[in-house]
Amino acid sequence: MPGGRLTQQERQQIALGMADGLAYAEIARRLDRPTSTVTREVMRNGGPTAYRADLAHRATERRRAQRRRPAAPRGPEAPPQAHGRDAEAVREYQETYTTVLMASGMPKMTARVLACLTLTDSGSLTASELARHLQVSPPSISKAIAFLDGQGLVRRERDERRRERYVVDDDVWYQSMMASARATAHLVEVARQGVGVLGPQTPAATRLENIARFVDFVSESIVRAAEQAREILHTKPEAAPADTADTADTAAPGSGRG
Repeated sequence: MPGGRLTQQERQQIALGMADGLAYAEIARRLDRPTSTVTREVMRNGGPTAYRADLAHRATERRRAQRRRPAAPRGPEAPPQAHGRDAEAVREYQETYTTVLMASGMPKMTARVLACLTLTDSGSLTASELARHLQVSPPSISKAIAFLDGQGLVRRERDERRRERYVVDDDVWYQSMMASARATAHLVEVARQGVGVLGPQTPAATRLENIARFVDFVSESIVRAAEQAREILHTKPEAAPADTADTADTAAPGSGRG
């Protein structure tokens, strides 16, 4: 039943599949579920190294019980979505996108903030807007923004009311690739220092030299590819009928900016 909630038995199958080293896609195929459902389930409940079927099931039941409690209307999620989007589908997709960012090593709150910014048409929100969207405290937003700003994944600017806004830039993935390349370049440098310490031609030094050569080659390839493809990130949607515009690329927000 691909459209229903995961059962406890399905969660046990997910845990067994992970113990057997199966990929998320293969586990999903065996359950007749979307791969994103399995990925989100695992990342939401401890990640690939700590997933437990029984704990995941109890946590889901607690979340479901909390959602059933009477609550005040949820601020920015209550109004109709722009472009006729399905609000529930957008919410579920945002969870999936967040899960993928977490799988790449990004902390959960940081991933939630980046996903929220990326999936807004403006690509720009204030701290209070982010807090309302994500139903979290302002300090949580501040910490996540500090991390993203340090990585060059967002930038800060002031709007006409002098409020600080956080913007996911068109160059966000290019800057991410460059940051990764800088980190690997440092690894290459340190590995080659080790060659001198351990003595050339020794097995350990040879291993380090091979690591350095491999990482250096891959890093240069990534930088070259990123430079060649950078203009793709600045592609603007062409004029199209309303139904086509609904699916416009959200990764290039703020089309009014130069």
